[in-house]
Order: sequence, then C-alpha cells, then structure tokens
Amino acid sequence: MAWYAYCITEHQGLQGSIRARRPVAIENLRGVNGAPVFACPSGEFAVIVSEHSASQTFTQQAILDHAHVVSECFRTLTVLPFRFGTIFDSDEALRRAVRANRKAFLESVDRLRGKAEMHFKLLLKDGTLQEAIAELPNGVGGEYLRKLRERATRDRERQTKARALSMQVHKLFLPLEEDVICKRTDSGGMLIDFAHLIDFTAIAKYQNRYNAATRHFKDCHITITGPWPPYHFMPGKLRTVSSGN
Repeated sequence: MAWYAYCITEHQGLQGSIRARRPVAIENLRGVNGAPVFACPSGEFAVIVSEHSASQTFTQQAILDHAHVVSECFRTLTVLPFRFGTIFDSDEALRRAVRANRKAFLESVDRLRGKAEMHFKLLLKDGTLQEAIAELPNGVGGEYLRKLRERATRDRERQTKARALSMQVHKLFLPLEEDVICKRTDSGGMLIDFAHLIDFTAIAKYQNRYNAATRHFKDCHITITGPWPPYHFMPGKLRTVSSGN
C-alpha cells in the first residue's frame, strides 16, 4: 500500500499510552481528493497519511487539502509538515524513512513543541511600473552603461533599506527564530516577508503589535497572519526525506 504523507507527530500526543500497530483512522478529517486520513504508527511517531494510488492526480485543490490536514493536526499536536506531494511506496518505505531521520525528528519535535509560525509582510511602495520599466537596460553604448549603473545603485539602496527594516521588525517582534524573503514587486516596490517562530503563549501579544507596527512603518503596507504550522523551520533532512515518488 502506497501512502501520501501530510506530516509527522508524536504518537503519544495523538493516541496517549495506546500503542497501535496498524494505521488508525482519524474521524471527521479528509485529505487529498477527499481520501480518509490515518495515523500510521512508527516507533515514537505517528505519520499522518492517506492511501495513494498511481492513477491519482494532484490539482490546485490538492494543495489546499494538504494544508488543511496539516493545520487541523496542528490545532492539538506538534507537527512536522511534509512538503506537498510526499509519497511512500509501502509501509516499510515509510517506516524506513522515519528510522533514518529519527534523530532529526526527535530534535525538531522537541524544538518546536509549543511553538507556532507567524507571518509579517511589509510592502514598501518606492516606485511605479513605469519607473521599473525605465530602469531596464534597453539602450546601447554609454546610455546602456548609464542605465546599468543607475539600476545597480537602486538595487543597493533597496538592499540597504531592506536590511534596516528587517532589523526594526526583529526588534519589534523579538521572534525565537526568523526566515526572511525580500523581493521586488511588479510595480517597482519591495515586499519583505518575515516568517517568525514564537511561543503559543505569545500569539496574542504578537498580534497586538500590529497597531504599533502600523505607527512605526508609516510609509508601508503591512499584514500579520497566523498562527501557522512551522513550515519554514524544518531542518533540511525533513524536506528531502526519502519517498517513493
């Protein structure tokens, strides 16, 4: 039997002291393509899975189904999410992967227990689409070099501003860990996406800092979302765990 995997969690947290030997159905929860969801025991862990056949195809809805299962488990458990599309060809393949990564799983569960991921997005509108187009080096000779220098200067300025803003955001929210992505928008602005790892007990405090952030970053559009499962705080081994696909 092939299994589609959503996440891994502690067996004890899911079923207490009961040591199941076979997959146990999780009631009132449906996964990819509406499939029933099971907890498949493997040592100290339970892998949250659905049955999978080679004829099944994945759609955009399947991505949402995957995220829904992980989020529902995250309500009451410490979860280590698998990336979308992780498939194990058999029970043995699943157990072998868990055994091979046991140390990393144990360390990650211990590190992430009682924690959640929050997102803070900051959009800096420092340009327009026309300005961005004007920066493109579509000339020749001296004009071409001038535009290259201008674009390089603007890029350095944006990077410097992004670093300064990142430091201010860190001081405001004081996350346990963070993952930062910075990119230009189509309109010539700059979007900085912060993933913050925080304690569950600090969620309300984090959300309440929205008003303070609005006052602090007056020229920016900001949003706060979460809590989410800790997608951005998995060690590399969990992203590349052996699968049959």
